[in-house]
Amino acid sequence: MIKKPNEIFIGEAIREMIEFYNLSGHLTEAGVIYAWEKVVGTMIAKHTSNLYIKNKKLYVVINSSVIKSELSYVRSKLIKMLNKEAGEEVIDEVVLL
Repeated sequence: MIKKPNEIFIGEAIREMIEFYNLSGHLTEAGVIYAWEKVVGTMIAKHTSNLYIKNKKLYVVINSSVIKSELSYVRSKLIKMLNKEAGEEVIDEVVLL
């Protein structure tokens, strides 16, 4: 496909927009939140809500004390797996609420 001088491909336009609005950090954070269910599994994900990231900390509300207790034992593993899914170090702590 031949580009006219004032045209750009959609992928290039999206990359430029992400760079212009400095959104890359937010996109990788969203990737971590999106990967939560994949990492912890569907059953545990059903008992979690209100995931958000602030200052490299992932906050997770858990409605089961048993699951909260179990996840507290594997926090470091969760951090490694979520960062691996994101492709970079996005979080350095998981806060279970």
